[in-house]
Order: sequence, then structure tokens, then C-alpha cells
Amino acid sequence: MKNFQELLAVAKSYDTPRLAVAVAQDEDVMRAVDEAFKAGLVEPVLVGDEELIASVAAKLEIDLDSYRIINEQDSLLAVKEAVALIRNGEADILMKGIVGTADLFREVLDRERGLRTGRILSHVAVIQLQRYPKFILMTDAAINIEYSISRKVNLVNNALEVARFLKIERPKVVPIAAIEVVNPDMQATVDAAVLSKMCERGQIRDCIIDGPFAFDVAISVEAALHKGIQSQVAGDADILLMPNIESGNVMYKSLVSFGGAKTAGIVIGASAPILVTSRSDSAETKLYSIALGVLMAADKQIY
Repeated sequence: MKNFQELLAVAKSYDTPRLAVAVAQDEDVMRAVDEAFKAGLVEPVLVGDEELIASVAAKLEIDLDSYRIINEQDSLLAVKEAVALIRNGEADILMKGIVGTADLFREVLDRERGLRTGRILSHVAVIQLQRYPKFILMTDAAINIEYSISRKVNLVNNALEVARFLKIERPKVVPIAAIEVVNPDMQATVDAAVLSKMCERGQIRDCIIDGPFAFDVAISVEAALHKGIQSQVAGDADILLMPNIESGNVMYKSLVSFGGAKTAGIVIGASAPILVTSRSDSAETKLYSIALGVLMAADKQIY
């Protein structure tokens, strides 16, 4: 798959999973969920303030007669209810509505009531750029704060799971840094070299890792040639591993706000796919994220 139209088409061919939306009373969320419902992608369960949900639905001319709605006016309790639907097998995908990410993950990570599996949770953004011929994945712009080398290995492996569902064969992974040589004073470059060697020795499988590379070298053959870099990965990256959450967050929002990128986002590593879009993300981004969640939910073996 190389674009979101292909992703939507594939998602429509899958069985229809149940989507639990935590604190659903948000216009862009409900617009995306309704479009996904009408397309046959998901069976939604809206958890939140029923009166506010009805008000938003009326404004958007959404018919709620076929929707399951669980009325919970308190946002934190609505999150608990949505997570419980996943845990009890009554829903297959969890989606964040108009609630803070920290509030959602406080419940997801609860040791007794949450959705822990023992794996590291991480966010993977799927990005369609106007001047790039295929999807590019980026991690992590939303969840993990500190990136040790062991954490980066987990981030790469989680991103590889998403790449597999997008039918990207032997993904090319670039650990992003500011320069293309190893500088002991710049930890991102050291980590990139370690990850590249780990991949070379088979400690990270089913991909090619090379770096450190700056962003221009990762996506531009011309930039790589200009800098004299010869690599299977340079100019043809499938996955960008960001050096920290700040750079990932800035990169993601810059590509969307200034670059006109289309995006989807998903968190994996829990017992079900989790859709954590920004409250400022468009309904289109939320729809694409739902379609990505449908693909991921189809394989119960990884959850």
C-alpha cells in the first residue's frame, strides 16, 4: 500500500470490528466515526455524555439510531468504561475522543484494569507526503518520552508490525540524527550505529537499518548523492526512528501544518489497537487512523 485510498479499500474488505470511542462528544471524531460506520469499516460504541453526543450528532446531521451509546457524563469514568469494553471482549479497537492522552493511558496502563501485555507501547504515524512516492512511517511522536537504546529497539519492532500490515516488504529504517557520522558527543548518532550493527547481525529482523542520517538524506536520493553517501536506505526510507519525542512531535506537526501531509496514527503494544489522534487532527486523519486500526485488529495473534 502506498496511499490512504488503497488503505481504505483494503480495510473495507476486512471483517467489521467494534470501535469503542472514549469521550465521543467531539465533532471531528464523530464525523470520522460516522463516515467509517457508513463505509462498513467499524461498528461504533460511543462512550460519553449522551446529551452532548446527541447535540453534536444533530449539528452534523448524523443519525444515531443504529449506534450503541453508553451514557457517562464524567470523562474519566467514560475512559474507564471504554477500556473495559476492550478488556471484556465487547470491542476490538479503542479510540481517543475529546480527552487528554495522559488520562486515556493512565487507564490503559493500569495494572489491574488496563490493557497491558508486557510489550512497550508506542505510537506509529503513517504519513503520505505530496512529494514522496510511498508511505513513510515515523515513531514516536506521542507516547515514549525517553529513548534508551533498548527502548529504540522496541520502537523499531513495533513500527515493523505496522509496516507488515501495510505490505511493506523488508522496510528500510533510518534512525534520524542531525549528521551522518558517528559523534560520541551526540547520543542519537551512537544509537543509530548500534541499531545498524544489531540489524546487520540479525538482532533486529526483517528490515534494513542504516544511519545516522539527517532527514533530507533519509528521503532524498539527491541529498544523499550530494553528501557522497552510498546506502540501500538513503533516499528511500520506509520508517523514520526519531531521536526523541520532541523532534518526533515537531516533525509530525510540521509535515501536517506546513507540508500538507495526510496522516494516520496508531498505538500498538497493548491488547488492542489504540487510536490516539491529536485533538487538533482533522476528521480525515481520524478516518484514516480508523482504517489502519481495522487492519491491525484483524490479526488477533499480535494482541
